[in-house]
Amino acid sequence: MSAPFSWIRAEPHGIHVVPADCWVDPSRPVDRALVTHGHADHARGGHGQTVATPETLAIMDLRYNTREGALPAQYGETLALAGGVTASFIPAGHVLGSAQILLEHAGERVVITGDYKRRPDPTCPPFEVTPCDIFITEATFGLPLFTHPPIEQEIGKLLQALADHPDACVLVGAYALGKAQRVIAELRAAGHHQPIYLHGAMERMCRLYEELGVPLGDLRLVADATKDQMRGHVVVCPPSALNDRWSRRLPDPITAMASGWMRVRQRARQRNVELPLIISDHADWGELTATVEEVNPYETWITHGREEALLRWHELHQRRARALALVGYEDEDD
Repeated sequence: MSAPFSWIRAEPHGIHVVPADCWVDPSRPVDRALVTHGHADHARGGHGQTVATPETLAIMDLRYNTREGALPAQYGETLALAGGVTASFIPAGHVLGSAQILLEHAGERVVITGDYKRRPDPTCPPFEVTPCDIFITEATFGLPLFTHPPIEQEIGKLLQALADHPDACVLVGAYALGKAQRVIAELRAAGHHQPIYLHGAMERMCRLYEELGVPLGDLRLVADATKDQMRGHVVVCPPSALNDRWSRRLPDPITAMASGWMRVRQRARQRNVELPLIISDHADWGELTATVEEVNPYETWITHGREEALLRWHELHQRRARALALVGYEDEDD
């Protein structure tokens, strides 16, 4: 009889589901990959078969041209894999299409969260707590100093800056997949229905979100507008464009950045950000620990992030935990 949980292994290049000979979020091409979401540190091209939600597959096709070998898995659907393993995709609340993956084998349950958040997000279904034996969680913001404020507060700061500087624009740096669309959707939810201008690199993903049922309102390209047309408006760009030559075409931009890392003042200063917006698509410290308590696993495996503090929290609360040494995962710009 095999040892408990010996069928699931944390290898440097991903989580290996041994009986099914498949991998979760592998960092190199494999024959069969189960993918939690479309960010580049989890989703890559070159797999023989890619199993993910339809939205994640559409995002991957746009970014990595991965249409061949794509197998869609709807939320709540249970797929039978080889070796007596089943896989179910459960909302993770991170970005559009993001999923936790529940793997079951021989009466044992393992949940791999990928990246997740617990706050409401108008662009994707909310995280669902799923009891399991092994809970494999991210820890991007796994330090007690990270407590994300209400998003309404941060969107309010953005709109106030816009109102205070009617002859300027507010230039928001935001990660191209997920964060940009969430900021736009939250602005719409706050009653801001004016045109929002986009850097050219943001257009295709925003249009895909709309095709997949996420309304974003009146979006226009910076390249098609004059300086005067953009005065008093929000402009959204990749973080890399905040301080480059491209921004010179904008009317007196107030530089903002939407990221959980804006809690760290040094990061804001390094990017010359005038208006730091603490808007994260990851769980903060309190949400990470509360989620573990709600899931109540036999053991927690902690990956890409601040493992030491979360390991210590488990120890103080008499919970079993260990850190994984996976490669290829990045902080992103959140």
